[in-house]
Amino acid sequence: MTNIGTIPEESYITVKLAGSEERIGAIDEGFLERMKRGDVFVLGGSKYEYGYVRGMNLYVRSATHKNPTIPSWFSEMLPLSFDSANEINRFRLLIKEKLDKGKDGKTKKQEIIKFIQEYLYLPEQTAEAIYNYMNEQYKFSEISTSRKIIIERYKGEKNYLLVNSMYGRRVNDALSRSLGFLMGTVGGRDIEIGVTDSGFYIAGESLKIEKALEFLNSKNLHEVLVEAIEKTDLLARRFRHCASRSLMILRTYKGLRKSVGKQQMKSHFLLSAVRKVSNKFPILNEARREVLEDVMDIASTKLVLEQIESGLLKVEIKDVKLPSPFTLNLIIQGHSDLIKIEDKQAFLKRMHELHMKAIGEE
Repeated sequence: MTNIGTIPEESYITVKLAGSEERIGAIDEGFLERMKRGDVFVLGGSKYEYGYVRGMNLYVRSATHKNPTIPSWFSEMLPLSFDSANEINRFRLLIKEKLDKGKDGKTKKQEIIKFIQEYLYLPEQTAEAIYNYMNEQYKFSEISTSRKIIIERYKGEKNYLLVNSMYGRRVNDALSRSLGFLMGTVGGRDIEIGVTDSGFYIAGESLKIEKALEFLNSKNLHEVLVEAIEKTDLLARRFRHCASRSLMILRTYKGLRKSVGKQQMKSHFLLSAVRKVSNKFPILNEARREVLEDVMDIASTKLVLEQIESGLLKVEIKDVKLPSPFTLNLIIQGHSDLIKIEDKQAFLKRMHELHMKAIGEE
């Protein structure tokens, strides 16, 4: 009875410097789930590169000269729901249509601002700010809507693919992992991924997005995602939760309680043994299901891919010299821990001036 429960035990991961065992700090288990070997993150104002995990210890190396690849930790912040994201895409489509009419002189700026006010129940000042943001995106690149996903190919410190897909973090997580896995497999290189509610970026040396988009569809999505998560910490830790619930790992035995660290070590050996028995072991399958359906949203991701296959949703790839206003946040999200608020404001102001200069509205 003392081992039965549906709420998994969570703990902090101790971060240590590889080779010296020096303790640097601690991170959330959920944060570790989203990392892979080679990722760079910020802890206590310093940058560290993910090396390897042993039980509840994460061993890292100093990465002073590398840029962070992991965005700020959003902890328990709920992801944007797929339904809400679709409503935002519909609103974007309505604005785009009105801006298209504005080119012909049929719809004026004040009419669009009034529409935004009435549609979103906002004061005029807020509606005008939204109009200016949408108009800047419209003139600089194109507004992604419920009918089109815009992918910007940008060369900065590295090659970036900035995907403007407003579908919420869970769908974007599934899309980015599957596309990243396919491109990494073809190119034989590590792929860096960053995910937000409004889109995701993929960075690396060889990014053949066209081939990945051609291969990925609603029928093989499950198979690709299972392969993509197979060797991740995300699956390993979810397996521990499932193994505890199914009494394969006992939290309490003969009155003695096992720490989360010991449970994790046992689950590591258990996972290796289970894979030797069968790759379709029920508890392992349940761990995969948790990742695909609870952490990600594979059902909604299939709907997006079905829309692409049917032609209802188009994907357009554009080469850009600057990230557009919509995708700018994807570039700076990994650096937000290192940028002061005033520096960030100055950076955004400078980028806004560059955008306005590019569209001829200085």
